[in-house]
Amino acid sequence: MVRRRIAAGVAVVLLIVIVLVINGCLKSQKQQSLKDYNRNVSQLAQESDEQVSRPLFATLTNATSKPALEVEGQIDQLRMQAQKIDERAKSLSVPGEMTSAQQDLLLVYDLRLEGMTKLAALMPTALGGQSKQASTLIAGDMEIFLASDVIYSQRVVPLIQQTLASNGIHGLSTTASRFLPNLGWLEPNTVLSRISGQSAAASSQTVTGNHGSALISTSVGTNTLEGEPTLNHISGGSNPTFTTTVENSGEVAQTDVKVDVTVTAGGKQFKASKVINMTEPGKKVNAEIPLAGVPLGVASKIEVYVEPVPGENDLENNKGTYLAIFGA
Repeated sequence: MVRRRIAAGVAVVLLIVIVLVINGCLKSQKQQSLKDYNRNVSQLAQESDEQVSRPLFATLTNATSKPALEVEGQIDQLRMQAQKIDERAKSLSVPGEMTSAQQDLLLVYDLRLEGMTKLAALMPTALGGQSKQASTLIAGDMEIFLASDVIYSQRVVPLIQQTLASNGIHGLSTTASRFLPNLGWLEPNTVLSRISGQSAAASSQTVTGNHGSALISTSVGTNTLEGEPTLNHISGGSNPTFTTTVENSGEVAQTDVKVDVTVTAGGKQFKASKVINMTEPGKKVNAEIPLAGVPLGVASKIEVYVEPVPGENDLENNKGTYLAIFGA
């Protein structure tokens, strides 16, 4: 009887151990599936911004001065890329607790595809001598992109973060996504100015002369950054201030020249912008752009982009890419 009782006790202990091991494995598997979903959502967001949004608005800028067929072809290619991203979003493996976030995510990419489709359909009108009439419709379509940004930032990201936290997963961010670069694209006059080079105040007159900005240099403190593949070592902590030197490379004074800084590090993106009130032809202006929370000791990618001004054609000298490690 003693031996039987001992054997029964051992069996109970083994059963408890097996149950605990199985529960641990199930919990680990569940957490990994949630992490994988967050990673996949973040990857789609980054691709949507970098492979669709950014080249789209670069193509739209001064579009009427470019070959119409080339512009229409580029936008149609971007529409197809948006469609691929939309299809990939629909094919994601979705943990049960992420169902609500997934529904909103699908709405985000459905809206972006809808906006791209409508925009592509409007381009022949915009480029066929009716840019003023088309600008109102284009501005209306831009509201679709804005709606997708709001849903992503106010629904998708919070729902994912809440689900991660409720399952004991902390410190894992979800990549932000902003398809519409600024609210100016919601104004028909601004749209007209940007796509056609026509003044918003006097739409019947075409912008003349050379227009453009050039990124001359980027520095942090006393460190002037060197472009990739050089690895820059930046001291001063996790709240650096980037000093960008921008030159007006055209023949006309420009207003509201926007400079964007994006740091990608540790799977997160940190963004900040600065608007230069005015630049004069041939003169340089410094813009100081503070950024907070950059992780230390981690390989980072820094992207600086001077947004195009109306009438600007050459955007190659508007951007700079740097590799860096931030230290204390």
